[in-house]
Amino acid sequence: MFKSMKKFMVLLFVALLALAGCGQSNSTEQTSNESEKEMVKIGVTQIVEHPSLDAAFEGFKKALEDGGFTEGENVTYDVQIAQGDMNNNQTIANNFVSDQVDLIFANSTPSAQSALNVTKEIPIIFTSVTDPVGANLVPSMDQAGENITGTTDTHPEAISNMINFIDEETDAKTVGLIYNSGEQNSVSQINKVKEAAQNTDLQFAEASVSTSAEVKQAAESLVGQADVFYIVTDNTVVSAMESVVSVANDNKIQVFAGELDSLKRGAFAAYGFDYYDIGYEAGQMAVSVLKGEKKINEIKPQYPQNLKLVINKTAASNQGVELKSEWEEMAEFIE
Repeated sequence: MFKSMKKFMVLLFVALLALAGCGQSNSTEQTSNESEKEMVKIGVTQIVEHPSLDAAFEGFKKALEDGGFTEGENVTYDVQIAQGDMNNNQTIANNFVSDQVDLIFANSTPSAQSALNVTKEIPIIFTSVTDPVGANLVPSMDQAGENITGTTDTHPEAISNMINFIDEETDAKTVGLIYNSGEQNSVSQINKVKEAAQNTDLQFAEASVSTSAEVKQAAESLVGQADVFYIVTDNTVVSAMESVVSVANDNKIQVFAGELDSLKRGAFAAYGFDYYDIGYEAGQMAVSVLKGEKKINEIKPQYPQNLKLVINKTAASNQGVELKSEWEEMAEFIE
């Protein structure tokens, strides 16, 4: 009797251990599954690599981090660069849909358009988009799309302010414009440049490119025609800004830019904003969506919040510009 009871107790103990092991295994598996569910995957699509777009992505990631999404802990980024190829853009967008990412960060107009072409379910946050309405991304700047919203890389007053500065503060008669006519955002800006100049005597000389390799030749073609260059936020041209600056320096032509990052690369002056800032503002939108605080169609598209004139003193010297004392009240200066 005693031996039977002892044997029974041993078997019971073994059974309890086995059950405990199963419970622990199930618990571990459940914890693992929960961890997997908590990891957010963001697909990042960017048309090309250049400092402005890269800065926007850094701002986006910082906003996510400040909002509680730390890379490697509860968020991962699948970063894909299209290298200026529109077909690559579409492939990248299709891959994000197949991978079932939780959110797409579209860094440029073509990137956002390709993403919206393939999904109406996955939330899309864009930045570095010049004309979200003209690009058919959102109905208006007061209304988000069904699954898309974001921040623009143009301020309503930036182009008009720059044209006024060129007209009033320089001796220029003809402005050289270099842009990719295949980029909707660039065409939109060129039209706005011409509209802003309607009440001035400024004329325009244009050169169109399709790849960054053509930018230097385009700039050279305008020598003798243009008194200054004005480079809007065209991804193709901005990615080869050094080529424009080289031609400008050799021929003492002032280079005006549509964004501040180009000043560090040799442009003379720009009315603009920091791309890091608009990327950060886009990231704040993404945080609201990922946390379920707002639906994406409840978040209005947004213009840059800060606009300022910045002048590069070194570029001024290289391009034969004599700095005026009155500019000190109008602009910030960098070396």
